[in-house]
Amino acid sequence: AEAARRELREVVRPLREPGYREALRRKLERARKRRLRLQRRKQEARAAKEEAAARAAEREAKIDQWRAKCIQEVEEKNRERELKAAADSVLSEVRKKQADTKRMVDILRALEKLRKLRKEAAGRKGVCPPPSADEAFENQVESLRTLLKNRTELYEAEERALRVMLEGEQEEERKREMEKKQKKEREKLLQQKLEIDSKLFGDPDEFPLAHLLQPFREYYLQAEHSVAALIQIRHGWDQYLVPADHPEGSCIPPGWVLPSLPTNDTWATAVR
Repeated sequence: AEAARRELREVVRPLREPGYREALRRKLERARKRRLRLQRRKQEARAAKEEAAARAAEREAKIDQWRAKCIQEVEEKNRERELKAAADSVLSEVRKKQADTKRMVDILRALEKLRKLRKEAAGRKGVCPPPSADEAFENQVESLRTLLKNRTELYEAEERALRVMLEGEQEEERKREMEKKQKKEREKLLQQKLEIDSKLFGDPDEFPLAHLLQPFREYYLQAEHSVAALIQIRHGWDQYLVPADHPEGSCIPPGWVLPSLPTNDTWATAVR
């Protein structure tokens, strides 16, 4: 028992020393702060990791969207190229048929001329073919001439149809190019509007709807949602309408009047 008591005295002896409790409290406080600091670092690391993963996912989504758009544009161009090549091939075939038909007409005309020359040469020798032979030849030539005429008209109709189709494709291509250009212009104007709104009312991501600037935003944009407010604001502006060359005033600006840049550091910190 004495040995156990001495051992217990040695254990509790530091507790009776002055300042031990304060040192123990400081040690516990340091341990608590260290634990909180480690937890905060873990939370910050986890938040940074999640934010990096979100940015990577957003970047991947934008890349996939851009890749899909590029693939779609390439496919559209390939389809247009194939269609144009097919139309050109058909048009070339039609022109070849027209050239063959024209050559056959020239051959038929040459045959008529050759028979006439041979008939004249035979007549000078006293040989005259029977009238039935002339009639058969004329009928055959007329039949061939009618056939070639029908083919020529058919090929001309095919050529006109192909030309109309090609012109339609070209017109569609011009319309698509115009729509793309208009879309880019709209996106550019929208981006400019967002930049102006950001300068006037702050970044929407940084200043949510519940932010203290939201009442001011609603006040300055009330004319977009209320006809009565629009009439009232316009009436107030109309009271100060003056000509452009008036010495004591100026006309109403066509858009927002952007604030000037900060002129000192104090103002810059307030704007930030």
